[in-house]
Amino acid sequence: MPRKLRIAFIHPDLGIGGAERLVVDAALGLQKLGHSVDIYTSHHDPGHCFEETRDGTLRVHYIVPPFPRAIKGKLHILFSHARQLHLTSHLLSPSAPSYDVYFVDQLSTCIPFLRMGAHTRVLFYCHFPDKLLADGAYVDGKARPRGSLLKRLYRLPMDTLEEVTTRQADTILANSKFTARVFKEHFRSIQTIPRVVYPGINLDAYVPVNVDAGDADITSILSERPTLLSLNRFEQKKNVALGIDAFARLRKVLPSSVDSSLRRLRLVLAGGYDPRLMDNVKNLESLLDSANKHGLTYSITTPSTSTVVLPSFNQSGASTSGEPDILFLLNFSTAQRSALLTAPSTLALLYTPTNEHFGIGPVEGMVCGLPILACNTGGPTESVVDQPAAERTGWLRPPDSEVWAEALVEIVSMSGEERRELAERAKRRAREKFGMEAMARDLEIALQETVAMGPVPTPLSLYAILALFLALLVCFVRAFV
Repeated sequence: MPRKLRIAFIHPDLGIGGAERLVVDAALGLQKLGHSVDIYTSHHDPGHCFEETRDGTLRVHYIVPPFPRAIKGKLHILFSHARQLHLTSHLLSPSAPSYDVYFVDQLSTCIPFLRMGAHTRVLFYCHFPDKLLADGAYVDGKARPRGSLLKRLYRLPMDTLEEVTTRQADTILANSKFTARVFKEHFRSIQTIPRVVYPGINLDAYVPVNVDAGDADITSILSERPTLLSLNRFEQKKNVALGIDAFARLRKVLPSSVDSSLRRLRLVLAGGYDPRLMDNVKNLESLLDSANKHGLTYSITTPSTSTVVLPSFNQSGASTSGEPDILFLLNFSTAQRSALLTAPSTLALLYTPTNEHFGIGPVEGMVCGLPILACNTGGPTESVVDQPAAERTGWLRPPDSEVWAEALVEIVSMSGEERRELAERAKRRAREKFGMEAMARDLEIALQETVAMGPVPTPLSLYAILALFLALLVCFVRAFV
């Protein structure tokens, strides 16, 4: 009988996104296996989070930091380190609970401090090296943009710190073979090859929704019109513009032989939106401009539980008829997501990022039996099967709107029998490879192995190095606050 563990998750910002969904599902899965789970974070907004983190299903500890997220949109990573170290100091205080193991993801700054201060083993789950994301979306096989001299001087200690602190982890996991390979290529001082544990999803959360006519959050987003769905945060690197361009192209190239209802196709762009992040704000504005450029009408909405104020952009293309070509759904609820994924009118899920580290969106679409259209790079090449056609669960194509429009013609023209057969294959693959139970079992094994390493011995030299780093960081932050 495996030992039941006390596990503390440490995640920097518990908002709405793929990394946050993984943390929530991993915590839920381990909790179902009988382990005690707590999640610690430096930001948690009840109006901008997954429901399990606010309804009591999971224990979430929001440790409010004294540091800002950034100053005038700058120094994000520096303040991320400072905020996590503040959270770490809370965990190491005499009144804090003790744990058998720490589960850290995204930001590795706290790892040596937890090992040194709590003498407790740490498992690090790598979504993707931060240093490869500092200059925008990572492009596999291409040199990183060098940036200005000032930025390179700023990033050098940050990138070094990331590699040094990640190396301190007792166990390192990655979300895909793609991420594990990139990790090994760019963290050359780390001898460990990360073990791959694919993100898993709670299959029970994706059952068809019985629409309550009195639930305006659901009825306002569903439609009998044929629908193409995109689930992505409103970040530039997610390349949601590709979906708009392909949708506009599709409307022009649909053959005359298709069902007349397809002339009324609509596109739903649903995802996390954070007005604190200038990247989100500028990207949404750019997407609205793209819709206007293509002559597409649109509307923007949020669920009633959201505290995010709708943006006040120039919305010249906003629909007044109630039937827009594009629906922008910001910070969707779990019920809204499930309703859209399981609606009979939803014909496909579009997943637009290039070189995505894993990408939970295609798995969410497959578990609901939807055909997937994704880029032919990164994580989706491990989750989606394109060839042979007899085993297909989706289409993997280069990020070109004309190529995507051609694939969409194939998808919307599928017969009922072809659609049913693909749905069965997709559901089976999602259940067997990407269920929350499979992920939880793999994580449990990794955590048990990590705990079995025993207490952490800490060399005195490491105490001195970490104390010096902490003193320098505090001085630097105080100079800007």
